[in-house]
Amino acid sequence: MQLSQSNLKDINAQVVGKPNTNIFDLPAKVLQFGTGVLLRGLPDYYIDKANKAGIFNGRVVVVKSTDTGSTKEFDEQDALYTVCVRGIENGKKIEENIINASISKVLVAGTQWQEVLDFAASPNLQVVISNTTEVGIQLVEDDVHAHPPVSFPGKLLAVLFHRYKIFNGAEDRGLVIVPTELIPDNATKLKDILLKQAKKNQLPQDFMNWMQNSNQFCNSLVDRIVPGKPDAAALENLQQELGYTDNLLTMSEVYSLWAIEGDEKVKQKLSFAEADKGVVITPDINLHRELKLRLLNGTHTLSCGVAYLAGFETVKSAMDNEDMENFIADLMKAEIALAIPYQVTTDVTDDFADKVLDRFRNPHIKHQWLSISMNYTSKLKMRVVPLLLNHYEKFTHVPQLIAFGFAAYIRFVEGKQEGDKFYGELNGTTYHINDDKAAYVNDILIKHQDNKVEAVLADNFLWGDSLAELPGFVKAVNKYYEEIKKSSVSTLLKQFKSSKAQA
Repeated sequence: MQLSQSNLKDINAQVVGKPNTNIFDLPAKVLQFGTGVLLRGLPDYYIDKANKAGIFNGRVVVVKSTDTGSTKEFDEQDALYTVCVRGIENGKKIEENIINASISKVLVAGTQWQEVLDFAASPNLQVVISNTTEVGIQLVEDDVHAHPPVSFPGKLLAVLFHRYKIFNGAEDRGLVIVPTELIPDNATKLKDILLKQAKKNQLPQDFMNWMQNSNQFCNSLVDRIVPGKPDAAALENLQQELGYTDNLLTMSEVYSLWAIEGDEKVKQKLSFAEADKGVVITPDINLHRELKLRLLNGTHTLSCGVAYLAGFETVKSAMDNEDMENFIADLMKAEIALAIPYQVTTDVTDDFADKVLDRFRNPHIKHQWLSISMNYTSKLKMRVVPLLLNHYEKFTHVPQLIAFGFAAYIRFVEGKQEGDKFYGELNGTTYHINDDKAAYVNDILIKHQDNKVEAVLADNFLWGDSLAELPGFVKAVNKYYEEIKKSSVSTLLKQFKSSKAQA
């Protein structure tokens, strides 16, 4: 049996949450650009949850932004799909299966553009959501009158212009536009591109005024691991458990966050936020960005070399080791949290850190440390260096765990060139150093055999600053680097456990 609207009555409600049939009568209120798993596992998840609680009462029309491909998988299942939530929350194991009924239909931009424009003219339309990858929000030459325009901004501009004409520029017919592409200030950049395209297409000034004043462009930050469809064996087991086949089934972790920059008017339009505490509508999302960038991403980056050199392949396997888990938790709570370059309380950082640790322990997410180490150097510069500099603004002691993380980084990226790639070696096994700065760093290491650590840390090109000038930092990193070369990382982690890494 395949998942579909007609088969819902035959599906066991004991194993999966099912929608009531009245959900299918709700009007479409959201236009969504993109069909990817992040959109289906986060915004559409929230909308579905709200609809089932009788709050938002609106469904989603999805635009397949690429002009090729079909919507067959959606059509065969009446756009229904299953979200299988798996993970740890507050130390407890969570397993939940949900049939999502948020999507009313999926349109292909290349062949059904007129239907997209028809929906743009709907009085029920209130919200636009997008995730067209980071590449999607770019200014390209585009014709807003084409069927369809080439780019996502071009398509959105055409939608807005059509709506403006249909409603004669009525102020109350503007939309709330929330891009979820993973770039800072995504809505601000999108709005700027739309204005430039409007000028290039010689659209009326009155329309541009309406676009700016009657529509609300909301920067947003999304955070949820949505791996999508599991491997074949896991999928078969899940479908046997569920009692039906689902070609759109997607896995998701428990944790979810959609931080949206907006005012009370935005809150009213995005009423689905009331259904889940993971949707946060606030005038300033920078705190949420800082927490994620530093406590989640920064911890990942500082830990990846340490964990891999200690013999752990995945985040979960590292968290299963007491010494490594203590290192990660102490790094996050005792050093990173205190150095976040943003005003934030310990209660907030501890709460966020505990949620991150639960996410790291998730047995259903196989996050490889080697994957996390991609572009290691650039990630340290963006995620960690601001923390390090702020630490020295606030304190006089050396952050020992951060220093150890840098020592592990230098040991990890120290490798040999084979063709245009660099490879490191650990216990007789080679690993790919997938870092665009690998050649540059290894050149420094070769040229400065007697003071490798100081030379790397002092390089302004790598870090945007000389980290060698930070009191005691070179000495601490060099000490750990030499110890890593002589001893095992796992032995050094035991030393941290006993000392709690106090300087």
